[in-house]
Amino acid sequence: MGVVTDLPDPDALLSELGFDADENVLTRRQAEVLALRERGAAQQAIADELGTSRANVSSVEASARENVRKAHETVAFAEALQAPVRITVTAGTDLYDVPSRVFTACDDADVKVNRTAPELMKLVADEAGDAIQGREVKRDIVVGVTSEGRVRVRSA
Repeated sequence: MGVVTDLPDPDALLSELGFDADENVLTRRQAEVLALRERGAAQQAIADELGTSRANVSSVEASARENVRKAHETVAFAEALQAPVRITVTAGTDLYDVPSRVFTACDDADVKVNRTAPELMKLVADEAGDAIQGREVKRDIVVGVTSEGRVRVRSA
């Protein structure tokens, strides 16, 4: 992310991005800070633009990123509740065994997954984070597949 020296107008930027404060988990200030940061603006430049301190911008950004993380987790939870396919992958399982288990469960539920085995392993490993180390599942995880074939991974 290169540093931007000429900042876009925060109001125009949020309007362009379709930000609606009534429908968003972010405050307007959090949305402004994230939008400007994602466009390469330095915290000090944002602080100058918004008439606040760099420390305040840092705090707002941290809170915004945490709210985004929680929103992602909430969506994953809601999808897991509705997923017709859910398998628990227990600690000690080899990551290479996960795709066949997912494909079998999806076949049984008549759900299509538009991913190859290597793509599925990468997705599971990426979404499971530190629950997988190398090829080994270190902590139980739940792999859910929605009726549309979207795969979600959560800690058990």
